[in-house]
Amino acid sequence: MTMQGWFLILAFVAILVATAKPMGLWLFALYEGRRTPLHLILSPVERGLYAAAGIDPAKEQGWRRYAMHMLFFNAVLMLLTYALLRLQAVLPLNPNGLPAVGEHLAFNTAISFTANTNWQSYAGESTMSNLSQMLALTIHNFLSAATGIALAFALFRGFGRAQAKTVGNFWADIIRITLYLLLPICLVYTLVLIAQGVPQTLAGSVSVQTLEGARQTLALGPVASQEAIKMLGTNGGGFFNANSAHPFENPTALTNLLQMLSIFLIGTGLTWTFGKAVGNPRQGWAILAAMLILFLAGTSVAYWAEAAGNPILHQLGVAGGNMEGKEVRFGIAGSALFATITTAASCGAVNAMHDSFTALGGLVPLFNMQLGEVVIGGVGAGIYGFLLFAILAVFVAGLMVGRTPEYVGKKIESREVKLAVLAIAVLPLVILGMTALASVLPAGLAGPLNKGPHGFSEILYAFTSAVANNGSAFAGLTASTPFYDGLLGVAMWIGRFFVIVPMLAIAGSLAAKRQVPESAGSFPTTGGLWVGLLVGIILILGGLTFLPSLALGPIADHLAMLGGHTF
Repeated sequence: MTMQGWFLILAFVAILVATAKPMGLWLFALYEGRRTPLHLILSPVERGLYAAAGIDPAKEQGWRRYAMHMLFFNAVLMLLTYALLRLQAVLPLNPNGLPAVGEHLAFNTAISFTANTNWQSYAGESTMSNLSQMLALTIHNFLSAATGIALAFALFRGFGRAQAKTVGNFWADIIRITLYLLLPICLVYTLVLIAQGVPQTLAGSVSVQTLEGARQTLALGPVASQEAIKMLGTNGGGFFNANSAHPFENPTALTNLLQMLSIFLIGTGLTWTFGKAVGNPRQGWAILAAMLILFLAGTSVAYWAEAAGNPILHQLGVAGGNMEGKEVRFGIAGSALFATITTAASCGAVNAMHDSFTALGGLVPLFNMQLGEVVIGGVGAGIYGFLLFAILAVFVAGLMVGRTPEYVGKKIESREVKLAVLAIAVLPLVILGMTALASVLPAGLAGPLNKGPHGFSEILYAFTSAVANNGSAFAGLTASTPFYDGLLGVAMWIGRFFVIVPMLAIAGSLAAKRQVPESAGSFPTTGGLWVGLLVGIILILGGLTFLPSLALGPIADHLAMLGGHTF
């Protein structure tokens, strides 16, 4: 570990905290439906979209109707994406003449991008045409991100309103978030990436002469525009197979820093927005503090493990940290930080190969996802997932003081606790169940390229990534098979929408309740004690569930490395 590496980590956190309130203020304006400076330019577009779709933005919906419209919207988008991929060969903007995407891969990809997972069982540059990259995938990156933020707004309204029957208008939320937040930032972001050397063209490839004098064909395409929303919307799907390790996606140290910041930008702002929505910004700062404690702990472990290097190589006289699978232009600190960020959020973009991390270094991304990706988390999904844990935390606190638990002015009763448990239980049940299934069936066992604990970790990582809607991978798993494409597709759909529906039910239940003023017996939810309780509940409920699987995978692999054995 170096001072330069720690400076990068601390500077990242400082910049992130500094952006929380400005981003939160902008998000709060959209949450309330207030005008922004961009309305001078874009409000005619907004009104035109409402008119074309027959939407009355002032007509709000109850949680059931909000959920139904959200599910219908995403199901239609998934079917359209599947059709585009299957018809790719006969559609325009296919300069390399790529064939149609196969049935099981199209199924997996359509669900993956709908669920904001962006798991990729393919190499983008040799599988997807420019039209597929733009119309099927990049558009999904905008709309799946907007869906997550809209759902967070719905839960905020549940906490912030009193005796209300509605939680907002799904269509109005989606349109405002896309028009006034995602598109403007991505326009500027794209131009910055182009200036740094990221391609943006409709050409399919270019032939160049290498330094050795040979000819090489380089894949090109509309990369910068996809890269911007891939990061800002915590989507993660790369234009190229190497993702953000590819020099055309992430060419410089500056783009690497910008990509890391953009992954957390909206998620951090939403913590402040929540505090403002419930009338107490300190509530948002307390949530952000708990998130950053977990984030810094994970980053420290990952950086230490990768800087310490592989003990097997040390025994052979090769000193230094673990640079296998990492880009020299980013180094160990930049790679460990990126890996922690991308799996703390539901992004899944990578600038290094996680399968090449040390056993303990690779455990951190895996554990981040198994916590439910609530450490900042995906745009919208992180904060509403975190608030599910907060509901359980105040329930535990209420049991300790012997009174009905309260949180930000709302009594938390059995209905909310049961729904929160139902939503949180989705992750362990589906991850462990599907991992067990793949670990015993011949079709599942054919996937890992490694045997023993690390091979098990590759399977475990895949289903953890799918259910947590992350999309990163231990790339040693051959997942482009009907078995994995199908099972991972189902896992991604369950991981996204089986959490959302109970969460919206909680929003509707809370919105209908009265506001309860704080009293002498109320448990304070803004101080250090509350932050510590939150961290403890997340670690217990999100972490202990997975100890058996972790012992079989990364921990067993680490012990084997210490003993000088490989599997």
